[in-house]
Amino acid sequence: MSNLVPLQDITQMAEVAAGSKMFGFKNPQEAMAIMLLCQAENLHPAVAMRDYHVIQGRPALKADAMLARFQQAGGSVQWKDYTDEKVTGVFSHPSGGSLEVSWSLAQAKSIGIANKDNWRNYPRAMLRARCVSEGIRSVYPGCVVGVYTPEEVQDFTPSKPIDMGVAERVEDSEPVTVVEDGAFKLYVPNLDEPHSSYHSVEDWIAAYGNMVGRIMSSTKISDADKEKKVESLKVANELVVDGFTTVDKLKVKAAIAAAGGNPLPKPQVSQDV
Repeated sequence: MSNLVPLQDITQMAEVAAGSKMFGFKNPQEAMAIMLLCQAENLHPAVAMRDYHVIQGRPALKADAMLARFQQAGGSVQWKDYTDEKVTGVFSHPSGGSLEVSWSLAQAKSIGIANKDNWRNYPRAMLRARCVSEGIRSVYPGCVVGVYTPEEVQDFTPSKPIDMGVAERVEDSEPVTVVEDGAFKLYVPNLDEPHSSYHSVEDWIAAYGNMVGRIMSSTKISDADKEKKVESLKVANELVVDGFTTVDKLKVKAAIAAAGGNPLPKPQVSQDV
């Protein structure tokens, strides 16, 4: 059964989810980005409120939700150690075999991630989450592609926003890695030649989202100009995105929303007098 929900309905759902303050979304854009991600996976957008957090601007799949997906896909786990000092699980899946994964408090301290309050107050839960993510990602990564647990994301080093300045030409800001002769071309306004190219849709979407994020995080551009620049970027790449699958188009919209942009098309103004 399809869980496809119209984009306008998702917009309203995102506003309600963020406005309720019940699900940890700071704004409707964060909620909408996760909802679009769920829709791209043929999950109802409301699953975003149940299964996801947004930590440091990143989508984070709760450890329980990650484990539930793994088990629904035919995986299993047996816990051998389950203490505040060490957690060990044996993860098994018909497509990936079995793997024993252990995380200890001593290991967490040795790599410098055990000095935060969540590690001091809930060491067993933090160790379990690490085991779940590593075990599932190693044995059957298909059910957790591109997402981490909130416990992992909290230990990431926050990235600093990049100021794009006022230049229209994207190549004048921080360079984007160019993959020569990639099948997927990324264009910027006012340039006839591709700005960069990528061998996979996923890499293209990531680079596109990075461009939108740099526009939206700029402190030298007004909000109105940011919207215009994001819209110009969308127009410059319309033909590329038209060739994507429906799922990949949803992922593009999710990347725009995650970067703080508006994934919806601008309304057409009637020319009738």
